[in-house]
Amino acid sequence: MALNNSAQDYEYQRDLIMLLSSPLSAFIIISNLFIIVGIVFNRKLHNTTHYFFLSLLFADFFTGVALPFIPKMRFNKELYYFPCMAFFVSPNFFFLSFLTNLLMVHYEKYLCIIYPLHYRSIWLHRCVPFSLILVWTLPFAFSCLPMMGWNNWGDNGTCSYRHVFTKEYIYLETYGVVIPAILAISFITIKVLSVARRQLKDIKKLHRSVQRGAGADLEHQMDIRYAKCIAIVSLTFLICWVPYIAFLQVSVLAMEKYEISWWIILTVTTVGSGSAAVIPIILGLSHQQYTELWRNLFKKCCHSCCPCQKIPPSLHDMTSKEETLEDGLTAKK
Repeated sequence: MALNNSAQDYEYQRDLIMLLSSPLSAFIIISNLFIIVGIVFNRKLHNTTHYFFLSLLFADFFTGVALPFIPKMRFNKELYYFPCMAFFVSPNFFFLSFLTNLLMVHYEKYLCIIYPLHYRSIWLHRCVPFSLILVWTLPFAFSCLPMMGWNNWGDNGTCSYRHVFTKEYIYLETYGVVIPAILAISFITIKVLSVARRQLKDIKKLHRSVQRGAGADLEHQMDIRYAKCIAIVSLTFLICWVPYIAFLQVSVLAMEKYEISWWIILTVTTVGSGSAAVIPIILGLSHQQYTELWRNLFKKCCHSCCPCQKIPPSLHDMTSKEETLEDGLTAKK
């Protein structure tokens, strides 16, 4: 009877994992491919800033692929040593590389805003290949520590979460790598918002000195945009990072053998891991240049599907002028 209950519980857990992780994983994979194609086929985006963001999107893509396997790490597997290590180390590496790339993207934007005149002389801008290699090799080296001997495998080891990852490794990763990285990202975001607030005040002072009391509507619009920016950042932190921090704490408590319901562990693990992986998608979709390719394709499809729709005379003249200008530039080249 106990065996039947155990098998039935396993079926429920597997169904819950598929129900929660599959839609979220598919959304993350498709959204990242959508933004990646928009960057790769847009030549205007082939520069340092967008290379770092492209690396982040690839890391997020692999995180979406590994997302259904993260809750399954709680179950024992009938695997030998190296296949077992690969099963447990791979999702950990993908998520650590995602976190490292996300921190690098925020740091690069921070340097660009804080030091706009000296940005091109900073090592991060001059050594882009080295920086990209760094954000992938460091997570790989740290995630491979259990494979290189830091584990509880022993002579009678089985392929399980407890035998692959030691308590010391989990504590080091949680409170020495992941939590400090999240705090660093939060600090950089707050610093950038404070700089933006200071620049907004300077713009308003210059505007008042030129307009002499006029233009209150423009200042009100700038204040509203800044307030919206703060609201979006705060909401993103609450929706994306808070569930992931809860997942980390639940993982530590489960490791210490606290009595926690299995469905709570699986739900927090799946939702927490997936919510953090949504951050690059929010950043990418909010950038108009990243979706410019798809918007142009959508407009062409709409025009081809509705050929009888007439173009207004003003737009027709503007289009003809642009074509004449492009022909002139092409002739000069």
